[in-house]
Amino acid sequence: MDAALGEAFGEVQGQIARTDTKASILLAVIGASLAVLGSAGSAVTLPLVGGIAAGLGTALLVAAAGLLLAVIRPRLLPAAPGTLTHWATLDAEAFRAEVVVDHRAAAVPALARMAVAKYRALQRAIDCIRAGGALLAIAALTAVGGAL
Repeated sequence: MDAALGEAFGEVQGQIARTDTKASILLAVIGASLAVLGSAGSAVTLPLVGGIAAGLGTALLVAAAGLLLAVIRPRLLPAAPGTLTHWATLDAEAFRAEVVVDHRAAAVPALARMAVAKYRALQRAIDCIRAGGALLAIAALTAVGGAL
């Protein structure tokens, strides 16, 4: 039982770390993409449809960035026993009493809910990125089509 709790606790902590890493990488890619769009946007004249597609695509990338920021934003609740947020509420004496008790059975479900919420936000952000990318591709095609 002790080994299973340790594995579950390590797994949920690893999943939280993975979502944060994925979100950070995607946030950097979106930031670079928005920088390119900002600098190229003033140099390109698009037909009305292309301009609308580019605007909506850019808005979706900004929405994705907001979702990704929510993923990497520290979660301070719930303060389940055995978690950092719970320990932060304790004084030294209470912490000494708590640290000798195995609270992993209570901490794992709380941390798992946190990980699932992060994964859901990550999924929504990726959906926004995909839709925004498709709209930006349409805008690029209208620019190329207009140049012909």
